[in-house]
Amino acid sequence: MTRLQAFTTDTAALQDLDPYRFPAARIDDQPEQTPTPLGVTDLGDYVLPAPDPASRLSLSLEPADRRRLELHAALTTAAIAPLPGDLDAIEALCQLDDTTNAALRRWINHAI
Repeated sequence: MTRLQAFTTDTAALQDLDPYRFPAARIDDQPEQTPTPLGVTDLGDYVLPAPDPASRLSLSLEPADRRRLELHAALTTAAIAPLPGDLDAIEALCQLDDTTNAALRRWINHAI
């Protein structure tokens, strides 16, 4: 490019601008899309209803499964993604008692 090109303000040039980077560059012909109180902006979007507590299954988790979910939640909260090889270590840690797992989750959460 050997010379400067002037910025044009016609409709075609404004459509090429990214609305997230240039929020003031919207076209006056088109209405501005504003979110509803629920945050729904498109006609096809809708909010799912709350789950019915009566339709829940009354199954309880095994203690090791519950500890595994709690450990994965603690790792996710700390933004630590376990690698595929770490799953064996997580399985071994979940076999330990609740007190040990609570201390482990506390250590992970305080590492943030």
